[in-house]
Amino acid sequence: MKKKIIIGCEGFLIKIIEISNRKHAEDVLNVQIPSYKVEAEIIGSYEIPPLKDTVYTLQHCEETFIGYYENEHLCGAISIKVIDNELDIHRLVVHPNHFRKGIAQLLLNFIESKFKVGTIKVSTGTKNAPAVSFYIKNGFQNIKEVMVNEHLFITLFEKKL
Repeated sequence: MKKKIIIGCEGFLIKIIEISNRKHAEDVLNVQIPSYKVEAEIIGSYEIPPLKDTVYTLQHCEETFIGYYENEHLCGAISIKVIDNELDIHRLVVHPNHFRKGIAQLLLNFIESKFKVGTIKVSTGTKNAPAVSFYIKNGFQNIKEVMVNEHLFITLFEKKL
């Protein structure tokens, strides 16, 4: 999918990120790493795969990235894959300097309105109470919990549209 999807008003812009562009991948990484470090603290494990990402791995992950920008500065991003009638959220990150501004909600609302699918799936650390609350508040159902290792559990969520 290479079509331009853009919305904006009141000083913010949501648009597709050309992740193959090195600068854009660096921008995403500069939001992703601090965001996942906060999650790692919350869940008590630094074994979160996105913490190990590099510019190269982002550029080759085959996900569609959508960014939230304020004054041309990337503050948050969501990455997805759409297969048939299902959308899988691979990452939803907001830089800690921009927590509690509603950016994650705007990004989720954006993909729900722009991608016509039957199901949205996402997973997060089971102990990540803010993320778990966010998904439940947005109509996601807890499908199952998976033990990654003795210290890390992941909860899988699904939302039927």
